[in-house]
Amino acid sequence: MPLSPDLLGILVCPVCKGDLQYDAGAGTLTCGACRLRYRVEDDIPVMLVDQAEKI
Repeated sequence: MPLSPDLLGILVCPVCKGDLQYDAGAGTLTCGACRLRYRVEDDIPVMLVDQAEKI
């Protein structure tokens, strides 16, 4: 199940508070400004900076 539009509307990058791009196929949320990618596990965004992937 993809993330709800309501949830996506309020999620921001925990580092810069910028917008996130959701990739449902990959199960990730990406911040273009910080170049960090956060994973989504079981429809729950893991917004921990120390677990984010640098891109």
